[in-house]
Amino acid sequence: MVAAIHVVDQGGITATRDPYYVGIAYHVLEIAAVVAAVLLLIGLVRSGWLLAVGVAIGPLLGYVLTRGPGLPDYSDDVGNWTEPLGLVSLAVEGALLLLSAPLFVRSLRRRT
Repeated sequence: MVAAIHVVDQGGITATRDPYYVGIAYHVLEIAAVVAAVLLLIGLVRSGWLLAVGVAIGPLLGYVLTRGPGLPDYSDDVGNWTEPLGLVSLAVEGALLLLSAPLFVRSLRRRT
């Protein structure tokens, strides 16, 4: 779901947001989200949940930075805290973080 939201936000799979480094960050996030899902599906739970934590934290941090102080050459979203897609993204990423962090910790306890 995190990947899908960011594909929509960037304008499609082949689109890249400006500035270029933000567009690349979107693509890295989307790939990481798919890889996390695959890792979990094939049973590599420790790696999968750890990557899922990163997939949740990354965009949460990005949301705060882009809405707050802004990023170099990217100030379009400064102060835009109530953008509907952004709020959906926050809800999904927050839920993912609340799910993945404890499950990652649990995976550490079970395998040691």
